[in-house]
Amino acid sequence: MRPLLLAGRRVETEASLPIFAPWDGRALDDVAQAGPTELEAAAAAAERAFAVTRALPGHKRAAILRSVAAKLAERTEEIAGLIRDEGGKPIQYARAEVSRAIDTFALSAEEATRIGGEVFGLDQTPGGDGRTAIIRRFPRGPVLAITPFNFPLNLVAHKVAPAIAAGCPVVVKPAEQTPSAALVLGELLVEAGWPAEAISVLPCDRSVASALVDDPRFPVLSFTGSDTVGWMLRARAPRKQVLLELGGNAAAILGPDADFDAAIPRVAAGAFAHAGQVCISVQHVLVPAARYAEARDRLIAEAARVPHGDPSRGDVVVGPMIDGRQAARVESWIAEAVAAGAICHGGGREGSVLLPSVLESVPVGARASTDEVFGPTVLLRPYATLDEAFGFINRARFGLQCGFWTQDVAALWRAFDQLEVGGLIHNDYPTFRVDGMPYGGVKDSGTGREGPRWAIRDYTEEKLLVLRA
Repeated sequence: MRPLLLAGRRVETEASLPIFAPWDGRALDDVAQAGPTELEAAAAAAERAFAVTRALPGHKRAAILRSVAAKLAERTEEIAGLIRDEGGKPIQYARAEVSRAIDTFALSAEEATRIGGEVFGLDQTPGGDGRTAIIRRFPRGPVLAITPFNFPLNLVAHKVAPAIAAGCPVVVKPAEQTPSAALVLGELLVEAGWPAEAISVLPCDRSVASALVDDPRFPVLSFTGSDTVGWMLRARAPRKQVLLELGGNAAAILGPDADFDAAIPRVAAGAFAHAGQVCISVQHVLVPAARYAEARDRLIAEAARVPHGDPSRGDVVVGPMIDGRQAARVESWIAEAVAAGAICHGGGREGSVLLPSVLESVPVGARASTDEVFGPTVLLRPYATLDEAFGFINRARFGLQCGFWTQDVAALWRAFDQLEVGGLIHNDYPTFRVDGMPYGGVKDSGTGREGPRWAIRDYTEEKLLVLRA
């Protein structure tokens, strides 16, 4: 049995959950499961630890974060193997995820010593003469972090590392299917010198973890997952600082002057990597009507040659879906669209792997268009004008990121002004993300931003001191 991590200690429990490999169904491990007793102990420990972590100077927090980054680098292959086996993520992307987590900790180490404030005079109005305002940011308190299966290390890192930089204890509830990378990370934090009581990693059923959402000892809740669950959690915790990184159905706009040689392969990569199980996966490709046939033929050809299969192979792009239920869901959405008049190129299934597909003429109301597919399929649509393309994106209930290929600076700035998305990516796919940038969405895609500098703002609060001369 793989123990859970309770207040920095490895603990075995009576309950355990078997973990199976999505690729071939083999049993990987039994993971200890937290119950109400462990949750209460973790919350009490985090509350106690806050008095210690909030007093740690910035240079010590930075040193801990740098140490974790170094330890992750030493264990890259081991952790990448866990990510590949438990989540079915192709090994090239699993290694890249470990590398990105190293960056996330390194960036957070830098930000730990940059948490600034503001100083200004209060003599703007009568009564403020001789008074000066000093504003500093202070940690809010323990953070409850709930993370998904598709990035079981780096999305944990994006919650844990900024929390440490800010001086906040953390309790992590990892995804049920992929808990091991988070458990290893928790152990590395303790080895690096983070106070043991200030970190717990508690695999458990969502119904069990629900108690922590309501617990007033956690003033911050950071959740990455589905929009349905995310907004429900926010409604349950109106007095907490709630950060939601939710879903998307991201679009790539190919402008009238787009370089198809550069854009089409990149669109295919963004649509099919990790079987499309990425919240900024390319779901819609909007193409000028005059160039539609060329874009369709080239994208279909790209989809047909995407390597798929065993995630241990170094060239594989499309590995297995996380489980059979999700594979069946994606298949049903494609079938629904086809029944309503869509045309499907490619597709099909080989065991646990859904093959890449390109859909044309998908009705606007079909689930494959309006909802987040989260699978290896992409929808192609022609547009007559950029205003039409922008309108299609803005009518979506999601607004995470959008890619726009163009050399027309005026069109780019108009898109930046008008598109209702959290991020606009120029001359690249909407799947682009580096870990220092502010990442997040609008509308049903969530609230708040990840990226160490921006997450620290949400994990801290401003406090005012007024000095009188």
